[in-house]
Amino acid sequence: MDAVLLQISSRIRSHLFGIDTREVEFARRGFAVREPTAAARLEGVARTFVAGYRLALAQPEAGRLALELDRIPAERRGFAYEGAGMALELLDRVTPWRRDRLQSFLAGPGEPHTYMVLIGAGWAWARLRRRVEPLLRSLDPVVGWLALDGYGFHEGFFHTERTVARHEQPHGLRGAALRVFDCGLGRSLWFVCCADPDAVAACVAGFPVERRADLWSGIGLACSYAGGVDDEAVERLVRRAGAQRGAMAQGAAFAAEARLRAVIPAEHTRRAVERIAGSSVELAAKLCHSELARVEAVPRRAGDETGFEGWRRGIRETLERGFPAGVGAGS
Repeated sequence: MDAVLLQISSRIRSHLFGIDTREVEFARRGFAVREPTAAARLEGVARTFVAGYRLALAQPEAGRLALELDRIPAERRGFAYEGAGMALELLDRVTPWRRDRLQSFLAGPGEPHTYMVLIGAGWAWARLRRRVEPLLRSLDPVVGWLALDGYGFHEGFFHTERTVARHEQPHGLRGAALRVFDCGLGRSLWFVCCADPDAVAACVAGFPVERRADLWSGIGLACSYAGGVDDEAVERLVRRAGAQRGAMAQGAAFAAEARLRAVIPAEHTRRAVERIAGSSVELAAKLCHSELARVEAVPRRAGDETGFEGWRRGIRETLERGFPAGVGAGS
């Protein structure tokens, strides 16, 4: 049945579902550019996402898509896989004759990039505005929750006034789903605030106290994975996180694991993880892997929130034990 899709030209699919590169330009989004170099770096990240999205729209067949994505320089390749995840999930949800493109990609050449592909799938959820629970049940009961992180990032990036300025959350989410949404929203703050540590911290301080740890988790992931600043700025960001350094470190560890699993290491990730998590990228990634194995050892139904939250908590608590006394003990 996928031949039906192939009969629709790439041009028509792009017309129906395409994202204009101008949509991710910071000036168009209204982001305050304080440091042009950082802004240019992060805009480049966003454009790479769009490139991956377009590649998957044009060629959703897993093997051929991976060949195209792997042409992108390794340091930015993960963002292209993230964009591809959005396109594959979108096609699965709007074309009734086939609904396994995302799963086939994750089971095949997209497997090393599982985390980024799942985050990209969450962008599709945000665009489609459908109930999340049935979508979540179609994914892995632990790592599948990363799609909600992607949902949160999308809302912060494209609906900044509503979600960042007014602190609104989706009405259809509750419990752990809102926490993971906030992790993605925190990631978006790294872009919205153009990687300015003081602006990021001031933005987080405006949110209710109970949401701040998850926001800092996302900030730690974005700072470590996407980069954009020097060592001094990362160290300033750690100081501004204060008691939430543990949450931030957990996000940085996720960045380490995502890059090492996909074999796309980056020097800025290594340096950021060392400063945020107090760990090498190798040890941080190993911790993520071992904690994931621990929670996966417990049988879970799809949609069970305890696995993903247990994964994050185990990473955070382990890293916090390595901090100097009194540092990063936020909940």
